[in-house]
Amino acid sequence: MAKLGTTAFGEAFSDYVFFNDYIGRNAAILMAMALLAGCLVAQVSTRTYTPVVYWLTVTAVSIFGTMSADYLNQDLGMPLWGSTLMLLVLQAVVFAGWYGSQRTLDMHSINTRAREMFYWLTVIFTFALGTAAGDFVAGPLGLGTLASTFVFLAVILVPAAGYKWLRFNEVFAFWFAYTITRPLGASFADWLGVPAPYGDGLQLGTGPMSLATGAVLVAVLALVVTRHRSETAGRGSLPEPG
Repeated sequence: MAKLGTTAFGEAFSDYVFFNDYIGRNAAILMAMALLAGCLVAQVSTRTYTPVVYWLTVTAVSIFGTMSADYLNQDLGMPLWGSTLMLLVLQAVVFAGWYGSQRTLDMHSINTRAREMFYWLTVIFTFALGTAAGDFVAGPLGLGTLASTFVFLAVILVPAAGYKWLRFNEVFAFWFAYTITRPLGASFADWLGVPAPYGDGLQLGTGPMSLATGAVLVAVLALVVTRHRSETAGRGSLPEPG
């Protein structure tokens, strides 16, 4: 839920800022880059999992990933099929480098600075790839945002079914599902929010959708923080370092 929440909010808020004539696209992507850099510094500086810092970083990645995909298409003139293919290759390169140097892609093995860097590179590319792929399926392939949502909803069931009945590798199934959550959430957010004449859904507006999905995200993260504190307390109190 938190991943889908950050995806939907990042898509709506990124579109609202990036296509805002008062801000400008260059200024928007530079601000998103600065936000991401600040969050990443805070995240890699923490010694333990801190839900607020972690999910703020994921949200910053969502915003920047969406903008970077839109920047490739809108400002650099790259076709959607081209940006989708390029980002897919880049994600594969990161996976190859990660596995080649660490011999694992397991989320539970991210316990060194190098593995954390590979992880965040993967997250950045999955978000950018999701935006490009979602727009490609909805636009050039002609399915529209609602049909695209159901397509990706069906696709995300593949790793779940494969892991349960076809003996898919656990790590492979995880990253398969993780990657598909991005175009799934992005397509649904576009169906809800993208205004006329560009939208083909409810056209509620990216501003109102940013507020609505932001409120949902805050509620979900509050639940995550509360659960984390409860689980931490349940393990017993430990002395603080130093």
